[in-house]
This record gives sequence, C-alpha cells and structure tokens, in this order.
Amino acid sequence: MNLRLLFLPALLSAALCTAPEAQAQTRVGEAVLIQNEVVRVATAATQIKVGDSMLRDETVRTGADSAARFVMADSTNLSLGPSATLKLDRTVFNDEHSYRDVAIRMTTGAFRFVTGHSDKTAYKITTPLATIGVRGTTLDILSQRGRSVVVLQEGAASVCTLNVQCVQLTQPGDTAVITSTGGRVGISRTNTPPWTFAANCAASAGLCAVNQYADASPTITPAVNDDGMLCGR
Repeated sequence: MNLRLLFLPALLSAALCTAPEAQAQTRVGEAVLIQNEVVRVATAATQIKVGDSMLRDETVRTGADSAARFVMADSTNLSLGPSATLKLDRTVFNDEHSYRDVAIRMTTGAFRFVTGHSDKTAYKITTPLATIGVRGTTLDILSQRGRSVVVLQEGAASVCTLNVQCVQLTQPGDTAVITSTGGRVGISRTNTPPWTFAANCAASAGLCAVNQYADASPTITPAVNDDGMLCGR
C-alpha cells in the first residue's frame, strides 16, 4: 500500500489545525448598529456592516465620530463609543445561546456592557488596568491611558486591579476609578461618577437599546465551539 495514503488523514488533520483561520471563525454575535467607521482589525481593516457576524478571537475598532452595538449569542449587548477598541479574547459555548466562558478585553475607549443569559461567572471583562467580575449587570466602562472607570448602572460587580486590590459595586452609581501613576496602580470607590456612557447614548439613537439575539438574527444560529477537541486543545 502506498505510504502516502496511510498518512493522508493525519496530514489533513494537521492542515486543518494549523490553518490560521481554522479556529477563529466561530460566529458569536451580530452587529445591530453601525455608525460611520467600524472595522474588523486583522491583516487589513475591513468595514463592518449591520448584520455582519461578530467572530471569536477578533478585534473591533470604532473611528472618531463612530459607534457600534453588537448582540452576542447569549443576548449580551456590547455598545462602543468613538475611538474604542474591543477584543474577544475567548468564547466557549455552553450551548447555542449561552457561554461557559467568555473573555472580553476593552483596550481603549468607552463601552456599555449588558449581560445576557449566560451564568454571570462566565463573563471575564478586562481593561489594561482592571479585571471586572459581573453579577447580572449593566456597566459603563471607560478605558484610557493610565485610567479606567467602571460605573454600575444595574446589578452588581467586583472590580480589581491587576495586583488584586478590589472594590465592590452594589448600588446604581457606584464607581471604581483605577489609576496608574509612575508604575503605582491604585483604586478608589465613589458614588459620584466622574463619567458615564450616557452622552454616547444621547449622540447615537439606538446605541443603548437592548436586543435579544433571536430578535437581532432570528434565522442564524452560531456554530457551537468544539473546544478544539479535533486539535487536542
């Protein structure tokens, strides 16, 4: 028997596992509002349109005077203000409409985050200065160079610095302010927010509405993540 035939299945499996996009194209949500320049950041930036998929492991960026809202498969709503960059670090489906593990990195800009149907412990939100644990929540999040602001609008949240100084947000208006000065990171809690996402809501109609995923995309079901079992992950 030709030895090449014996090794063909293994070679095909290896090719699938090492293909750059093989594990990166799972649909995890949909764009429901796009204002001006909103791009998918890859080797070349591509404009996102309403109805386009939000994909696992991708980075999304809004331009100046731009905004976007995405509805994820578990009905989490993510709103982005101008000049914002967001990365979906990881999404592991529990079933077709909930996540076992979802990690969202809000690198820079202003955001509103509204939890969906997944267990609240599944959500892991980070900025360059903070990690945020949610408890059934609407959060306004501002990520700037040397400063992050987390404002609780509804629910509860735990906000911690990377060196595990934490504050608990339990009442609407509770705010965590994280600053980094000269390499020293500090966190404080106030009930008088220095900023909220409200101005972005007023500037863009529909930016702060909340959709269920079924309403946003009634005929499309996201692919269920295989946890990389084919490739041994």
